[in-house]
Amino acid sequence: MTKVAAAVEMTGIKKSFGGLNVLRGVEFSVDRGTVHALMGENGAGKSTLLKILQGVVAPTEGSISVFGRPMSVHSPEISRSLGIGMIFQELSLIPSLTIAQNIFLTREPRRFGVFVDDGAAATRARALMSELGLDLDPNTRVEKLSTGQMQMVEIAKAISQNARVLIMDEPTSALSGFEVEHLFGVLKRLTADGVAIIYVSHRMDEIYRVAEHVTVLRDGRNVATASLKQMQIQDLIEHMIGKRVGVFDWRPRAVDRSRPPVLELRNVSGTEKPIEVSFKVHAGEVLGIAGLLGSGRSELARVMFGIDQKLSGEIRVKDRPIEIDRPRAAMDAGIALIPESRSREGLIVAHSVRANLGLPRIDDLVRGPLIDNAEEAKSTERIVHKLRIKTETDAVPVRTLSGGNQQKVVLGKWMATNPDILILDEPTAGIDVGSKSEIVELIRGLADEGRAIVMISSEIAELLAVSDRVLIMSDGRLVREVTRDEISSWMEDQDPSDSDGGARIAKAEHGLQMLLQEVRLTAPAR
Repeated sequence: MTKVAAAVEMTGIKKSFGGLNVLRGVEFSVDRGTVHALMGENGAGKSTLLKILQGVVAPTEGSISVFGRPMSVHSPEISRSLGIGMIFQELSLIPSLTIAQNIFLTREPRRFGVFVDDGAAATRARALMSELGLDLDPNTRVEKLSTGQMQMVEIAKAISQNARVLIMDEPTSALSGFEVEHLFGVLKRLTADGVAIIYVSHRMDEIYRVAEHVTVLRDGRNVATASLKQMQIQDLIEHMIGKRVGVFDWRPRAVDRSRPPVLELRNVSGTEKPIEVSFKVHAGEVLGIAGLLGSGRSELARVMFGIDQKLSGEIRVKDRPIEIDRPRAAMDAGIALIPESRSREGLIVAHSVRANLGLPRIDDLVRGPLIDNAEEAKSTERIVHKLRIKTETDAVPVRTLSGGNQQKVVLGKWMATNPDILILDEPTAGIDVGSKSEIVELIRGLADEGRAIVMISSEIAELLAVSDRVLIMSDGRLVREVTRDEISSWMEDQDPSDSDGGARIAKAEHGLQMLLQEVRLTAPAR
């Protein structure tokens, strides 16, 4: 019986850049009609391997075949002709063009071989989207679409180029819960039609939901390829970072609630969101805030830090009312914000590590007309050492660091101000699992020092690992509080053989996910 060729077969792939071995004989095979996860920490070699498959760079050694056809010449055009499509985390659509125009950009149907036929493009685009279960007018400009709809248009664009292998890089990073569910439905349609999908994500719950197999890279080598049914989450993490960790297990911590709270909100409302939000946070407590995209989590953080206007309500710090109408007022009250977007709001990526770490306390470093370079250097050295920021020197631009180390710089620059209250908005988003574990440990350490922490996150495992209790937001309002006792009850019927806690974590994640979906479905229409 003739064996059916794999969708992708990469054998003995090596790649060196200037003497640096990035890939060291990687073997990577993806079957037709399956979702295969590719995982590893930042710097493990994932991006280089996928760039080779895309034809962007050529391997130093090794061979590639796609549906049994060898890739002997390496270029993006050859890769596309073999049926490989890539959907990037940063979408490549042109907002001012229509859906149809984006799908067929540079490949427009033409009348008489000369004139662009927008009508034919729209007809073909509508048929493509129908195959994907999308009900969109192909003449709609992309700028009017939601992020999830844009993601679907990217998929339609790839399918229009006869893509039979789809590479998806962090495809759900900006999607709502509903959009994620729709995307997963589309993936089922595509794999049922024989399309092979290479799925890259740092979100463990997604990987276990959507993928059948996983390949893990570490330091440019294969360290594991297996069915996900045979690999528990803690085994997967161990393969990725090279050691066993229990960092995502809950560790009980005593919180003294007999004293006045460090932070209290009383019926706080913004211009649109939040709406009449009230809660308390005590010294040494981590308050988690969960909610689907659009629930008002980030808007709440921005109001608390004085970026967005507070229309009504009261914010109290250490039992005193504080008027926070700008970030400086928040900083003076001992509040720090780690924003959702580290690259746009948390860092000046073209500036050095030292310059970024010194920004919030620049006034303290000034001596006359000049900055005290010696004091700045000492302060930077302390922070880099304490947070274990991996950087060649503190003079390199922040953009050269990995995502996890960039996030540590954002944390470090605010820790230098010695805040009593930390608001963390998506502190572990888009970073590898090793860096996530370090960030989780840092948050625990900050709470143990007595700081009050508000952690906003869509990363359920990390949220449950550090939070003393979790508040759920929907449509700008707080609608539910989840206690540690309730979270523990979700895990009581775990498999006794689960010695590393993988099933317990999965049960807790599932419990909170179900609550989030329940809140979305029962929310009143506005």
